[in-house]
Formats: sequence, structure tokens, C-alpha cells
Amino acid sequence: MSAAVAHEPLTRSVEDYLKAIYQLSPEGRPASTSEIANLLALSPPSVTGMVKRLSEHGLLEHVPYRGVQLTDAGRRAALRMVRRHRLIEAYLVEFLGYSWDTVHEEAERLEHAVSETMIERMAGALGNPSVDPHGDPIPAADGSILERACIALSDVPIGENVEISRVHESQPERLRYIASLGLRPGVQVTVVDRQPFDDLVTIEVGTDKQVIGRELGHALLCARKVKP
Repeated sequence: MSAAVAHEPLTRSVEDYLKAIYQLSPEGRPASTSEIANLLALSPPSVTGMVKRLSEHGLLEHVPYRGVQLTDAGRRAALRMVRRHRLIEAYLVEFLGYSWDTVHEEAERLEHAVSETMIERMAGALGNPSVDPHGDPIPAADGSILERACIALSDVPIGENVEISRVHESQPERLRYIASLGLRPGVQVTVVDRQPFDDLVTIEVGTDKQVIGRELGHALLCARKVKP
């Protein structure tokens, strides 16, 4: 990355690209142009052009036949935006009365506008939380992030009791549905049955039973209890 680029503020478009690629690259997996285009609702040719520019600026690295991944500089910039987004979501819920299904779009707009000073004051007012309202980890100010090991609810063995750790969903209607089922980070559930051919999972939440479909089962990420 050139010295000039290193000292210039990134544009909103660049920040959106880097954050999107981070979201598409769990454990450093390369993100394809089509995946980036789908997530950002852009045409593949425009994504190809931007990816080329970001690579020239040292923010992305091309992986032949597989896609692109963030360089160290690109990852730092992406985590900065992830921190801003998730702290804003937490602040909106905690202090301004937003529900978890309404904060994503607000945070998308505000993350580019607020100053670093305001972000850090939000963090302080919240007590420097480690997760946002959906259970997603919030990167620390130094750029580090603690990713908790999770298993999708759809993969939890029958009879096992787990805690919902993250809800990997941003669509408001789906979040409202999930909330209506009483499924949020911190809730304990037990898998009591699974249908082998359509991925329907029956869970027990307290004294209630719920049948969870494939998409929802993949979106609910759970933490397993540590065995003594």
C-alpha cells in the first residue's frame, strides 16, 4: 500500500467493499467476485473493476481461480468498519430503544458518518461490550477480535443442550420471526429430534418445542457447553 493511500481516508464505497469481503471470508477463505456482487447488489463488472483497484492499493490479494482475500492492511480497515457498525447497533438498542430487527440499516448509514471520538465514547457508555445485539463479536479498538467457536443449530446432535451464541441474520422480517420464537443469544435450547431428509430440527426451549427449518438452523449459531 502506497504512503499516499495509507494516509488518505477511505471512501464509503471502499469501506463497504472491505467489510463485505470480510463477511464473506470466514477463516480467511477467498471471496469470489459473484459473492461480492450479490452481497453489495452490484454488477459483476463493476466489482471486478473495484477489486482490481483495491488490489493495486494493497488492500486485497488475488487468489488464482478462487477469488480475493484481504491483506493485513485491508483486514485492519475492514475490522475498523465492523467495530463501528456493531457498536452503533449496540448503542441504538441499549440507549435509543431500537429493536434488533431495525438497527442494521441505521448502522449502515451511521458507520460512515460518525467520528472515531464518538465511536469510542459509545463504546465507553456501553461498557466496552464484546458482542452486538445479534451476538456477533465486536472488534477491540486495537483491531483484535475474539471469534467464539460455534456450531450451527442444524448440526447439533440430538439430545445435546447448547446456548444460542449468534444470530447470523440481518433481514428484519426474519429477525422478528426468530424473536417471536424466543430465540436470542444467551437462550438455552436442546435438540430433541431431526428429520433426515428435509433438515427439520425439533428443539426444546424451556417447556416449549419448536420446529426449525434449514435456513434458520444454519443462521442460529450455538456454543457447546464445556464438558467437565
